[in-house]
Amino acid sequence: MPLQRLSILMAALWWGGITGLSFVAVPTLFAKLGSPAVAGPVAAQLFSFQCWIGLVLGTALMLVLRRQRASLSTDPSPQALSDLRALLFTMALVALAVLLAMTQEFGVARKIVTARATGGDLRLWHSLGSVLVLGQWLCAGSVLWRQAAPRRSASPT
Repeated sequence: MPLQRLSILMAALWWGGITGLSFVAVPTLFAKLGSPAVAGPVAAQLFSFQCWIGLVLGTALMLVLRRQRASLSTDPSPQALSDLRALLFTMALVALAVLLAMTQEFGVARKIVTARATGGDLRLWHSLGSVLVLGQWLCAGSVLWRQAAPRRSASPT
């Protein structure tokens, strides 16, 4: 049970961080600073920070989920098998979110900087970055939803 609570906390921090930064802080920057030339670099730093936090939380969450998986793997009951399948899907969502964060940080963010400096297709790279952030947000939200779901108990309480 403590591992379950820890995984919920990490997933909530991850999803909440993406939500607050992507849908509140960054739009507020652009609205209040007035100039995209001023707000853009600050937003880029915030998104970079978000990616690194996502990588850390995703990795830590994967370690916690691995421990949960180990405890389920020793139980041969049909309920444990069903829970194990659900947990493996949750782990796949975490891995996908981490992959999206890495792609954003090490691929798209660099292309945005290059496009800004060279006059490249900034709109394309911003759009792709937005899709990657949305994907991370959906994955983290799904992980949170799945981890917070009530667990069925094999024995009555």
